[in-house]
Amino acid sequence: MDYSELAEWQKRAADWARDYHAGLRDRPVRPDLAPGDFLAKIEAPVPEAPEPIEAIFDDFTRLVPDAMTHWQHPRFFAYFPANAAPASMLAEQLANAMSAQAMLWQTAPAANEMEDLVIRWLRDAMGLPSDFTGTIHDSATTATFSAVTTMRELALGHEGITKGLSGAPTLRIYASAQTHSSVDKAVRLSGIGQDNLVKVPTIPHHPTWSMDPTALDAMIRADLKAGMKPAGVVLCVGGTSIGACDDIAACIDVARSHGLTVHVDAAWAGSAMICEEFRTLWKGVEAADSIIFNPHKWLGAQFDCAVQFLRDPAPQIGAMGLRPEYLKTQGADEVVNYNEWTLPLGRRFRALKLWFLLRSEGLTGLRARIRNHVAWAAEAAEEIAALPGTDITTPPILSLFSFRFKDDAKTAELLERVNRDGRIYLTQTNHAGQFVIRVAVGQFACTREDVMMIPDVLKDLTRDL
Repeated sequence: MDYSELAEWQKRAADWARDYHAGLRDRPVRPDLAPGDFLAKIEAPVPEAPEPIEAIFDDFTRLVPDAMTHWQHPRFFAYFPANAAPASMLAEQLANAMSAQAMLWQTAPAANEMEDLVIRWLRDAMGLPSDFTGTIHDSATTATFSAVTTMRELALGHEGITKGLSGAPTLRIYASAQTHSSVDKAVRLSGIGQDNLVKVPTIPHHPTWSMDPTALDAMIRADLKAGMKPAGVVLCVGGTSIGACDDIAACIDVARSHGLTVHVDAAWAGSAMICEEFRTLWKGVEAADSIIFNPHKWLGAQFDCAVQFLRDPAPQIGAMGLRPEYLKTQGADEVVNYNEWTLPLGRRFRALKLWFLLRSEGLTGLRARIRNHVAWAAEAAEEIAALPGTDITTPPILSLFSFRFKDDAKTAELLERVNRDGRIYLTQTNHAGQFVIRVAVGQFACTREDVMMIPDVLKDLTRDL
């Protein structure tokens, strides 16, 4: 296949994509497959001779879509969405065509400088102070790892990256029990160690299950008394399990009183902060050192796209950056190279999809979608609460809520029925010792009718359960 053929097949692919999205509502959201079913259909020796692209494309259309969970399906209410606006998909196609490696300014000047612009656009759209800058990572996991590694180096006077952790004091990171597992992974891989991630209890009966600032202070003091070295605090806004939001202002006050760095994980809920009325959920965030949110979750930027805002990038560059001679730009020593802000050297042109998205939808269009999702989730929760045997276990925080049916066993059986039925897709979590089902509304193309199908399907499937 050469470049002249590529144009024809890109048109074919575009036509397929149009039909695929037009027919998503007719597909089950998740395929009813067992592990290994798909592999059995494609199993073959590695090809020795070239095959015609027609055969490969036909095999794709015949085999792959029916073996996929459809993340752009308007009735995907599991996990969190990884939604993609059409303009974002178009931008990714253009970025893929150029296939740039945007590791340095000189390897992709437009990608580098557009990243600076879209970070400032998003900062301003979310009401953050003008002294924040930032960068685009692949995922919140990488950003959180970068933030925790920075906490480590600040606590060790930037000697961890040279001398290692042998003989260093025992470092401690503090986070709510509602924070994402990416925090655990960051603490493990940074060398701090899982046992030194202190999970702070939440405030009893708090409406958003905030970390208890008083408990945080007591735990820090106890660690200091025991000869350990507190290194940082990770707070959450819109936790993955039930949407928990810490009291950001109160917790940052405690962290600051001990001189600790603060990272705020708003991977999902951060997108909602383009709507001023939702900013009460992260009141005080302007005092944080680092904030992460994923435009690919709820804003419409195609996966992968995670934005980290930094009050001062210098400590993170000091922890993560390297600039050997072959990565220098001659005559421009002070140029920003975003690879120094994160883990990978290689970087994709992720800013392009944000530039297309923000211009094509505008903040007005994006705000309207988010507000609709929040309103529709509240409406669906009310109808689910009225179903016999069903209890709302956590009320909506933005567009996320959870429920259960009778007991753990019946709830698990209901979830299995829902996902085999295929009309909607839901996933589970554990809350207060109970197995519960999560509902996360946020698909870019979903309508009120799609969301209200959730109580309709539940009503159908619980009749004889």
